[in-house]
Amino acid sequence: LVHEIPSMTLSAPHALCLQNPRVTKADLNFIQLIKAGREGVFYKAKMMRGTCKGHSLVTCKISKEDVTPKHMQTEVCIMRKLAYHKNILQLLEWNTTEEPFLMIMEYVSYGTLRSFVQTHQENLSNDPELQSLFTIASYHITLAMEHLRSKMVVHCDLALRNILVSRFPWEIKLAEFGLARDLTCMRSRRSTRKKKHRRVPLRWYPPEYFRNNYYSFKGDVWAFGIVLWEMQTFGSLPYPDLDMSEQVVYHICAGHRNTGPESCRPEILQIMKDCWMDPYTARPSFSDLVRILEKVIENDSDYVDVETQTLLGMSAD
Repeated sequence: LVHEIPSMTLSAPHALCLQNPRVTKADLNFIQLIKAGREGVFYKAKMMRGTCKGHSLVTCKISKEDVTPKHMQTEVCIMRKLAYHKNILQLLEWNTTEEPFLMIMEYVSYGTLRSFVQTHQENLSNDPELQSLFTIASYHITLAMEHLRSKMVVHCDLALRNILVSRFPWEIKLAEFGLARDLTCMRSRRSTRKKKHRRVPLRWYPPEYFRNNYYSFKGDVWAFGIVLWEMQTFGSLPYPDLDMSEQVVYHICAGHRNTGPESCRPEILQIMKDCWMDPYTARPSFSDLVRILEKVIENDSDYVDVETQTLLGMSAD
């Protein structure tokens, strides 16, 4: 279920991003489909000749036909602005001058967090350290989102499907910046509210967006609460009893929320509730959430065993 969100106009600073390194589809050997996104298809790929900045295995995003060069350039610029954070997928190369448009990113071993928890639900459910693992994954996400906030970038598409697992026990990387907005390039530096529209996922969006077409950093905080719920329910669809877009919007604006599972630790349930506060000004910031989760981890008596990967039959490589 999708709605629409404003598009962003490239500003002068973004012109620096338009100098394309030379990379084409012919430079890659596509090994495996990772996921099909709204605007592109993600593959595990191998460089045909040499490496890409030291990487022989990479993630390649190939844009769909209706994606414009301008939109791809905006995404490239945002990813370059967010570079060198361990919890954000790193952009290596790109091509926005000839079709198909490409983005070459670092490869992550275990795919999306959503597919990971769905595939390994049975084994994870039997892991006594599951809640500790979920808490660490949540902490990594808040670190990434705190970095976005420091760079004045709103993600606008924070969801479990857009979070990748690079190592297990989990090291998490935030990905998919197709809807992201750099507020330093917009009239308002607190929120996005414009006339031209693009499609967005309704089930992750806050009530102020539906009431006033308003999306700010606190909208990403709302979405983080949904991500916590997705994690705890092993990748379930938010508001699973609602089928129609209109029902979802009414449900959210009327103050109804997803119900946290009984197995969820109380500290995480409280974070969900805080993230879903209305008005948005009552929600915590990502810096607040980093501190809260740090305290939960520090106070957690169930230390994560680095050999937990053997429970899932995984290799550390």
